[in-house]
Amino acid sequence: MSQEPPEKMMFQLSLRRRGISNQAVLRTMEEVPREVFVAAGDRDHAYRDSALGIACGQTISQPFVVAYMTEQLQPQKHHKVLEIGTGSGYQAAVLSRLCAHVLTIERYRTLADTARARLEKLGYYNVEVMFGDGFDIPPGAGDFDRIIVTAAMEQIPDSLLQRLEPRGILIAPVGPHHGTQTLVRVTRTDSGFERKELVDVRFVPALRGIAREL
Repeated sequence: MSQEPPEKMMFQLSLRRRGISNQAVLRTMEEVPREVFVAAGDRDHAYRDSALGIACGQTISQPFVVAYMTEQLQPQKHHKVLEIGTGSGYQAAVLSRLCAHVLTIERYRTLADTARARLEKLGYYNVEVMFGDGFDIPPGAGDFDRIIVTAAMEQIPDSLLQRLEPRGILIAPVGPHHGTQTLVRVTRTDSGFERKELVDVRFVPALRGIAREL
């Protein structure tokens, strides 16, 4: 019987201690192999509660932030989810176990191609990775039950909010590109949009357009 490495056991305990209580989210965080989504040189540190650098100057968020955003998103098995900012594909992998379909958009071709291959190899077949501009969602993609943004937006574009289904939820870090942002949850109601500020976070900036290189 293989034993969990001490760091992974601490990672699981830390999520619970910090208030993550949704059992489906906790189980998924335990099952998705985070070490496969970090840079090769960081595999020994994969389960530390810190963000780690990946290719193209981007990061993989700390485990607590991934778990917290996922819990606040309240994904359900029948949901269609949009993620803006694929990165290594870790957040998409977590979401894929909790919903019906994930469309994740990445502006760096290198990251998109690597994440797509990684997710396919691991068997996360309900994730579609698109190389494109997260500020310009193709009309044919339809609307979404949940939207998660994993890079800092100075403000949430109305065009993105309009892609939410009725009673849909969007989570995004909102604030200055260089500094502290606030994680914001927006719920689409019958009368408009209900906004709630959650916690302070730090994310890399969400930029318009696709990256010219990488």
